Amino acid sequence: MSWFKRQFNALELYTVDVIYGRRAGAGPAIYGAFLQGLSWLFNGVAQARLWLYQHRILHDQPLGCLVVVVGNLTVGGTGKTPVVEKFARALHDRGRKVAILSRGYKSKAPPAWRRWWSALTYEEEAPPRIVSDGQTVLLDSEQAGDEPFMLARNLPGVIVLVDKNRVKAGAYAIKKFGCDTLVLDDGFQYLPLKGRLNLLLVDKTNPFGNGHLLPRGILREPISHLRRASYVFLTKSNGERDIELERLIQEHNPGVDIIECAHRPKYLQRFGATAAAGPGAREPLTYLKGKRVLAFSGIATPESFEKFLRDFGALLVGRERYLDHYRYAAEDLAELFALAQRSGAECLVTTEKDAVRMSETMRCPLPLYYLRLEIEILRGAADFDEAVKRICFPRTEARPGV
Repeated sequence: MSWFKRQFNALELYTVDVIYGRRAGAGPAIYGAFLQGLSWLFNGVAQARLWLYQHRILHDQPLGCLVVVVGNLTVGGTGKTPVVEKFARALHDRGRKVAILSRGYKSKAPPAWRRWWSALTYEEEAPPRIVSDGQTVLLDSEQAGDEPFMLARNLPGVIVLVDKNRVKAGAYAIKKFGCDTLVLDDGFQYLPLKGRLNLLLVDKTNPFGNGHLLPRGILREPISHLRRASYVFLTKSNGERDIELERLIQEHNPGVDIIECAHRPKYLQRFGATAAAGPGAREPLTYLKGKRVLAFSGIATPESFEKFLRDFGALLVGRERYLDHYRYAAEDLAELFALAQRSGAECLVTTEKDAVRMSETMRCPLPLYYLRLEIEILRGAADFDEAVKRICFPRTEARPGV
């Protein structure tokens, strides 16, 4: 890792510590006050933007197609991708022609000179990037982004497109692939394309952070904007009801259906191997019991991942945390393997999101696995089925969005 990259990484981690109150002293207090000022400005912009759309000064662009929005009020860490996967699969299995539209966060965009040249020469706007045409995964994670690549790999039969302009991407999905259902991944704040159903995810372990908007907190919008949700998914549940949280949700959105779900580890997949690659390609979770493990991840909430490993009996001899969506270079992985060997680790374990950001051609001196998670509905399964039926049978009246 270069010096500049290390310093930037350190600054971002320091900012996260200040947001979550992990730092004490005059320096963090001053920095926190500076972030609070920016937060007030961000709040004003967010409120003004929503007001402009609500009063039709800015207009959304209907596409004549059913649109489902999956998103959250906070940045990162709600476990959105497994919910998008479950919902898209349910729709596909019921006969819908589904396209997932993603902005491709931290994907490799066309070079700036190319975009400028297109604007100067009035060249026709480039089509969205096709991550999957429903049959074949056409882009890697660097070109597509982590989540779109994972969704494309796990959802045969579903179209996955990447473009910041989701209106353009949606029109392309309808025209080229004949899609009748669009799922906006991380689309709660994307107002130009209005959803028939807005599925809002709330992380039950950390619903709204410290209550502040970016950059002083993790909120993208005020908590009161819960009112825009058609359904609220409480993710990362331990099975116990949180009456106070549910009361807060109902206060801002009376009568909204709440669906409670958990992210369940299913198995360990050997990095670089397919499920059909033979013995050792996939291991049951019991494999972790008593194993000396080095855990590493670049996700928004590494604590939950590490807890999964400990709960299944892993002895964590080391843990390395990177920034969310961190793309691993060869030297990073060499350092991790060296650390694992010094620590006496028997294997390394990471997340599926991290695994797609590593080169499958690298040499692994120790076994390297990623943890496969899937969503499980704990409460409100009937409401989930109702949401799917509302899309598959559009004559059924849907709750109007706010």
